[in-house]
Amino acid sequence: MTTSLILNVIGPDRPGLVNAIADRASAAGANWLESRLANLAGQFAGIIHLQVPDEHADALTQALQAMETQGLRIAVTRAQSAAADPAARALQLDLVGQDHPGIVREISHVLFSRGISIDELATECVEGSMSGGTLFRATARLHVPASVSTESLRETLESLADDLMVDVELDSPSGA
Repeated sequence: MTTSLILNVIGPDRPGLVNAIADRASAAGANWLESRLANLAGQFAGIIHLQVPDEHADALTQALQAMETQGLRIAVTRAQSAAADPAARALQLDLVGQDHPGIVREISHVLFSRGISIDELATECVEGSMSGGTLFRATARLHVPASVSTESLRETLESLADDLMVDVELDSPSGA
């Protein structure tokens, strides 16, 4: 039997961090299934999903948490399988507009109020080549209940986009 571990990792970025985590995972016989890793404001930040033999899960957890002496904080959570709604569907939301506070809050409120889960969210601020200002971009993969119509959601998001002065697109995920 195996145990799924989810690692939340943060610390000052430097070469070799991923290698150090991978070495400890490999020593415990773990399989690195998926991850999202980034340098954010000089900090290494990541989420990693490992699958490890049950008998090595505790030792791996301790080995990872011992990395705190190197300035790396690693929180380890044992994952539980969630039952997926077979009638739900995936949609992708793309948004771009002048950066200002509140964009994520407003969009996430609309999604939450309709029971929509955000499976993945990537955001960034970039310098606008034509506008001279900072543009905010977001891409989200959504898990939408069958009870929520795509057209109704699109209309609500487009109305909110007008208020926020951003452009939104709602489509099937890329590659789907």
